[in-house]
Amino acid sequence: MPGGGSVRAIRDRIKSVRSTAKVTRAMELVAASKMRRAQDRALASRPYAERMTAVLSQLAAYTAGGDGGALHPLLEQRAVQKMSYIHITSDRGLAGGLNANMNRAGATLVLRHQPNVSAITVIPVGRKGRDFFARSGMPLAAEFTELGDFPDFEKVRPIAQIVMDDFLSGAVDQVSIGYQRFVNAAVQRPTTRQILPIVPPEAADGAAASSVDFIFEPSPERLLQTLLPRYVEMQVYAAILEARASEQSARMVAMRQATDAANEMVGALTLAYNKARQESITGELLDIVGGVAALEAK
Repeated sequence: MPGGGSVRAIRDRIKSVRSTAKVTRAMELVAASKMRRAQDRALASRPYAERMTAVLSQLAAYTAGGDGGALHPLLEQRAVQKMSYIHITSDRGLAGGLNANMNRAGATLVLRHQPNVSAITVIPVGRKGRDFFARSGMPLAAEFTELGDFPDFEKVRPIAQIVMDDFLSGAVDQVSIGYQRFVNAAVQRPTTRQILPIVPPEAADGAAASSVDFIFEPSPERLLQTLLPRYVEMQVYAAILEARASEQSARMVAMRQATDAANEMVGALTLAYNKARQESITGELLDIVGGVAALEAK
């Protein structure tokens, strides 16, 4: 049959694309289910982090005006010669430009600080970030992968403990963290910020905070001993929760776009298949008519 090979190839291609669309649709539904849970966890962590920040600002305001020294080693400001950077990405791909955007933001931060410091080490959380910095030749102080889609607090504490130990020992003078902040299902914003040394946040209303006479039990200094390490741990944990919510959102959107593209391709291929089939039928009819005319002529 003239054109039979082309028709068969288009039919096989349609079958393959339809199978791909089914897979991407299933992955979209799975990501949507995970996104709702990850989003709830990320949003639930924000009030706790905000309240801890408010308490820290009150303590900082209460203890201000002393001899000028740091009230806790994690508050000590010193010249930045060595820097550490926690880089949070996903372990898997198929999330659109999520990991590429985060890697670009991390590389920008490193390049911005490299001329001013003697050494920068990276602590990647996630295989995509680890592979990116490993290819660039950056020294990796540690790496954390396979934390899961919904990591618990105990899995994250070692990350914060490493950077706190390095800072307290003087191995690093500053620690920054980079992650994708979850805004909504369609928007994830690459964010990088400093977590060590801790810069006590200012109270939202400085005058109101200073006019209230708080009574702390135990003393503010004792409270800082307990609060500051937990504050660093919570900053790292909240960043990972934000990154996981962003990952599932980006994957859901990417799989939806892939499904739509596959369906559009099926439509285009179906049109091409019908045209090729019609051409094949027309060719057969012309062959038959030509054969009949040849017999009549004899």
